[in-house]
Amino acid sequence: MKKRFNTVALCSNSANEHIIAIANQCLEVMLSQQIKVLIDSNLSNLDQRSIKASKKQEIIKKADLVVAIGGDGTMLNYSRVYGYRGIPILGINLGNLGFLTDINPQDLTSSLVKVLDGEFKQDKRSFLEASLKGKKKKHLALNEVVVHSGSIAQLIEYDLFINDSFVYRQKADGLIISSPTGSTGYSLSGGGPIVHPELDALILTPMLPQSLSTSPLVVKDECKVKISLKNQEATLSFDSHDSLKLSGDTEIKISKADSKLNLVHPKEHDFFEGCRNKLGWSTH
Repeated sequence: MKKRFNTVALCSNSANEHIIAIANQCLEVMLSQQIKVLIDSNLSNLDQRSIKASKKQEIIKKADLVVAIGGDGTMLNYSRVYGYRGIPILGINLGNLGFLTDINPQDLTSSLVKVLDGEFKQDKRSFLEASLKGKKKKHLALNEVVVHSGSIAQLIEYDLFINDSFVYRQKADGLIISSPTGSTGYSLSGGGPIVHPELDALILTPMLPQSLSTSPLVVKDECKVKISLKNQEATLSFDSHDSLKLSGDTEIKISKADSKLNLVHPKEHDFFEGCRNKLGWSTH
C-alpha cells in the first residue's frame, strides 16, 4: 500500500539563488500534486508569495515530511530540529559529499514525484546524547560528539570508561564518538572505520593519539560512554555545530538517544553506490 505525504515543509540553511531556484522547483512539483507546502523563514522569497513562512512550532505540528535543500550540514541541522521529533526527512543534495542527502538537482522532478507518490524507502538512524556531570541539559548529535583540545598540536589527557569499566587513559588531540551515520564523516577523516548505517554501534576514534598502539574501537550502541578529564581545558562539540568550553575536572556521558531519525530515500538509493561515488571507490 502506498503512503502519501499530505503536508510537506521546505527548509534550507541559506537562501542563495541556486537554493531558491531548487526550492521553487520543489514547490511547483508539490503544488501540482495537491500537497500543502510549508516553508521556513530562509525560503520566504519563493515565487509563490501567497505562501507565508511558517514558524518552527507550526512545522513540527503540521508537517509529515521535511525536505531539506543543501548539503549534509543542512540535513544535520534539520534532523536535530525536526527529525528528532519524529518528522521524516528527505534531502536534496547541493553539497559535495552528501551522504545524508539523496536527490541530485538533475533528477529532482522525477525523483520527488515518485517519493510523493509513495515510491520511497526509509531507514532509521540513531542520535547521540551527551551530558556533563552536574548539568541537566542534554546535547544532541546525529553524526558525532567530539572532545578535543581546541588548539592545534595540543594534547589533552582523558580516561575512557564504557559501561563504567575502565578502558584506557589516553593522551591525544581528542576523541570522536560517532554513530554509524557519522562514520563517513569526521570519524572517517580521523582514521575510523566505515560502519553500515543498519548496524547498532558506536565508534570511538582517538584523534592523533600519542600511543602508537591505539586503534578505533567499535562497541554496541547500548553502551554508555564516559570520558573523565582531570583539570583540563577542552572543547566539546556536536556535529561540528554547537560547542562547549570545558575547564577543570569534567565528566562527559554519551549514549544513544531514545528518539531516531527517519530518513526517506528514493527507492533506488544504495549505501554502497554512495560510497563508490562519493569516496572514489573503484576508481583508477
